[in-house]
Amino acid sequence: MLTFIITAGGIGKRMGGSIPKQFLLLNDKPILMHTIERMHSFDPSAELIVTLPEDYLKDWEEMCQKYSFNIHHEIVPGGKERFDSIKNALQKAKGDWIAVHDGVRPFVSRTVLNQLLEDVKKYRAVIPVIPVKETLRIADGESNATVNRDHYRVVQTPQVFEAKLIKKAYEQNYALTFTDDASVAEAIGARVHLIPGNDENIKITNPLDLSVAAIILKTWS
Repeated sequence: MLTFIITAGGIGKRMGGSIPKQFLLLNDKPILMHTIERMHSFDPSAELIVTLPEDYLKDWEEMCQKYSFNIHHEIVPGGKERFDSIKNALQKAKGDWIAVHDGVRPFVSRTVLNQLLEDVKKYRAVIPVIPVKETLRIADGESNATVNRDHYRVVQTPQVFEAKLIKKAYEQNYALTFTDDASVAEAIGARVHLIPGNDENIKITNPLDLSVAAIILKTWS
């Protein structure tokens, strides 16, 4: 069995405004609904757990009614940090394989999802990445230098894990170095396998991203 944990527990300060970014409209409905639909269409039998800011639980219920959104999913209140939100969700997760996905990434491809779920059975921890296209420089005070971008990758979600592994990883105390679920797994010695992601799988964090997402949605299938 597969569990999708869709994390939408933040308030999206980079987007501006008073509404958390996951609730902003992408064409005809909130971004988060597009993301949930994407995961459900990939595997209708998968367990769906969504973390939400505690102060917005009632708002989400009202949105689901307004947009006639009836895909079954379990809501878990988000914690202080993303780490806390995922930890709360993992306590509810029943799947043998657990995929943790950003609520504001509605465009992960079916090809990527299939590859993640195929490879996790061998590697136990698998994440999608894309190459860095821009030139990179490392800055240290007044010193800076070009670095070889071929050595770097941009990390996406969903990040997929064997359930026993990721649940054990989240028994640790929170650390500032935990920037995603792969970093949490690595802290207990897990090796993370990389697969190619898809360029459309953007994280919608600012107004420009929202405009790009609207364009992607028009051509997405």
